[in-house]
Amino acid sequence: MNKMTVRDVDLKGKRVIIRVDFNVPLDGERITDDIRIRAAVPTIKYVIEHGASRVILMSHLGRPAGTGFEKEFSLAPAAKRLAELLGQPVTLLSDCVGEAVRKEAGAAPAKVILLENLRFHKEEEKNDPVFAKELASLADIYVNDAFGTAHRAHASTAGLAAYLPAVSGFLIEKEIEYLGKAINDPERPFVVILGGKKVSDKILLIENLLKKADTILIGGGMAYTFLKARGINIGNSKLEKDRIGLAAEILAKAKAAGVRIEMTEDFVIVPNFDSDDARISDVIPDGFESLDIGPKTRAKFKTILSGARTVIWNGPLGVFERAAFENGTKEIALHLASLKDKGVKTIIGGGDSAAAVSKFGLDDKMTHISTGGGAALEYLEGKELPGITALNDKKKASGCCCGCR
Repeated sequence: MNKMTVRDVDLKGKRVIIRVDFNVPLDGERITDDIRIRAAVPTIKYVIEHGASRVILMSHLGRPAGTGFEKEFSLAPAAKRLAELLGQPVTLLSDCVGEAVRKEAGAAPAKVILLENLRFHKEEEKNDPVFAKELASLADIYVNDAFGTAHRAHASTAGLAAYLPAVSGFLIEKEIEYLGKAINDPERPFVVILGGKKVSDKILLIENLLKKADTILIGGGMAYTFLKARGINIGNSKLEKDRIGLAAEILAKAKAAGVRIEMTEDFVIVPNFDSDDARISDVIPDGFESLDIGPKTRAKFKTILSGARTVIWNGPLGVFERAAFENGTKEIALHLASLKDKGVKTIIGGGDSAAAVSKFGLDDKMTHISTGGGAALEYLEGKELPGITALNDKKKASGCCCGCR
């Protein structure tokens, strides 16, 4: 990555504002998955240990209306959990901008403070320059470590970088290192697993991967549109009728590019989506739908994956949230976990794939699990991410130790 990182700036005595991603799932005020908070801890600790006078954190949570404070979207649970992880107090401020916040920030007893939810202000998502400048006025250095929002040109992810020296944290550095290496210079064979609900969600990704991958394995809801394009009956399974032609074009392009595409060849079928009366079948009869890949497909996919050196997985292979249809996703996750010990790079592209790996307790068995679903997808599609583009380039800081442009 040719962007400056937090290692490239002098932090001693500086006020450092860090964009983190604490958009965590909540059950009331209880955090049900703190992986995003834990992912931010290394950067926060580094800034503290290298002498910052104040560490100011900012994040969004959920989708508030943008018209002021809403208790259900408060970052209070995140502040509490972060304090536990850091082993030191974290002060949550009442807002993120304004004169009162500046006073609170100056008087806060803790070195680490967390601004209240950025999206309580509609100016955040509009990338309002006045709002961005107010955030910048709180600090001397800006660090972006929120990969999950790096694909959004918001005030805290892109706009703020215009007013302060702007560098990445360790999480963004790690994401770009693993995803960038995998997509641009993979150790081969390079195998991609694609799942999820819709072909339309993955068009740009597939087109980019046709230039990169050796083999693409397709499962999940999107597989049935491809099967239909091959003339295979899919019963009542999920189908994007308006994408059948596109699926056929993708299959033709893959063949021309020498990219192997493998799909579901047996199925876990039910008479309707709400039924758990599952059975294994080599076909999907009319009146039935498939909600998972069958054992033959699992075996085929595992054989192919065993010969890989780099694997990227984006999208589950079935309705893994329900026990009757989790086996396809679970078996492939377990198999990838076993490959890591053999030197295979296993990279999980965020979103539902990461949720599935977490559900099966395999987080530490993968080479890398991306914290950014949409951001990871756009990066793998070959798009520039505004939150990363806005950071200072290393070459622009030649001879400078403060991070200035």
